Amino acid sequence: MKTITIEGQLRTATGKSAARQLRSQDLVPGVIYGGATEVNFTATAIALKPFVYTPDFQKAEITVDGKSYTCILKDLQFDKVTDKLIHIDLLELVEDKKVNATIPLKFTGASVGVKAGGKLEIRLKAVKVKTLPKYLRENIEVDLTNLELNANIRVQDIIAENIEIQNSPRIPIASVTMTRQLKQEEASAPSKGGKK
Repeated sequence: MKTITIEGQLRTATGKSAARQLRSQDLVPGVIYGGATEVNFTATAIALKPFVYTPDFQKAEITVDGKSYTCILKDLQFDKVTDKLIHIDLLELVEDKKVNATIPLKFTGASVGVKAGGKLEIRLKAVKVKTLPKYLRENIEVDLTNLELNANIRVQDIIAENIEIQNSPRIPIASVTMTRQLKQEEASAPSKGGKK
């Protein structure tokens, strides 16, 4: 799993005016939760960019005041007007403590339903999970090979060892639907066969 290294500075002053001053220097205030202590820090917007602006699920190695913290993303706040990152919350990974995370799904295989002329519809791109840090991964693979026409793959069909999926098991994550062309072909097929 990819890990981004970020250099942070310990933040002593908190509150709105302190945060505003930091942002004016292109620094983003943040908090690391989940460990022995809560850590208030700042990091440059540039250093946070590869960690924040990506569809990938990854870890961050944050160094603050000589200490290193392995974290995952918990929450982000953006300015409503400028869309700039204004705050980041991170969750420290503690070896024997389960964490909640959102992991992207990676779809593999060519569906038999699509080969038959159906259209693949992805309904869920990521799932909420609870697991120990050592079992976290970049994505969870979902094989679409046996997905037939007018069928679904549901959350309950995901195979992920040592990972507890928090989403409702009945939610469809991918389905193959009939295309308009296929429906028309099917509708016209019996009438053609009936005339002699």
